[in-house]
Amino acid sequence: MTTLSYAVADSATMLRRQLRHMRRYLSVTLQLIGMPVVFLLLFVYVFGGTLGAGLGGPGGGRAEYLEYVTPGILLMAVAAGASGTSISVAMDMTEGIVARFRTMAIFRPSVLTGHVLGSMLQTLLALVVSLAVAVAIGFRPDASPVEWLAAAGLLAFITLAVTWLSVAFGLVSKTVEAASNLPTPLVFLPFLGSGFVPTESMPTGLRWFAEYQLFTPIIETVRGLLVGTAIGNSAVLAVAWSAAITLVGYLWSRKLYNRDLIR
Repeated sequence: MTTLSYAVADSATMLRRQLRHMRRYLSVTLQLIGMPVVFLLLFVYVFGGTLGAGLGGPGGGRAEYLEYVTPGILLMAVAAGASGTSISVAMDMTEGIVARFRTMAIFRPSVLTGHVLGSMLQTLLALVVSLAVAVAIGFRPDASPVEWLAAAGLLAFITLAVTWLSVAFGLVSKTVEAASNLPTPLVFLPFLGSGFVPTESMPTGLRWFAEYQLFTPIIETVRGLLVGTAIGNSAVLAVAWSAAITLVGYLWSRKLYNRDLIR
């Protein structure tokens, strides 16, 4: 077998390992899926009437707010998956399983590849469920097939980026508890962006942060692709942010993982 064949085979084995963990610890997967759904229902049915009227559109109310908030909920689902990835990686590093892998003739990066692929599948499942619930309660995107593909591709790209970053969080953490806390700020970024209210409604300092933080251009791009709002230069910024975070997360993870293997 070639090196590539070994890499693919070992990565597939590690992916199966992660899928079995997902099945064994089903409560974690259900929590990651359930959190964005709960927030969707909460904001639409509790706050949606008031917040929707404040958007200033011709319809107002919950229906208009549902169209506005759904992209933010999708990004929250992406961010929520980071905590599970970080914890899973930290558990492997602190409980000795990686030390056992070191004694085996396996492709070394396959351990991290399995985590990344498994976490991406888990997060993509959460995205599908969140979008299905949004459609069930009245979300009616008017995107073309090309726009759907573009939105799906961007969501997959930012999922990859956040997953690699959360892998690095898990590797840098000394304990599982610390690994569970490091990704927490990511969950709040959709709130501190354009995910739930327009940035124009925020105070000056917070508005500046909201407009330039990483999730806002991604939310605006997904919103524009699905419901037809203006995108402007958000698409370019969204791809740039996703690429930068993926690169940083990957390089940081590789450095930390190789350092731990050398010890």
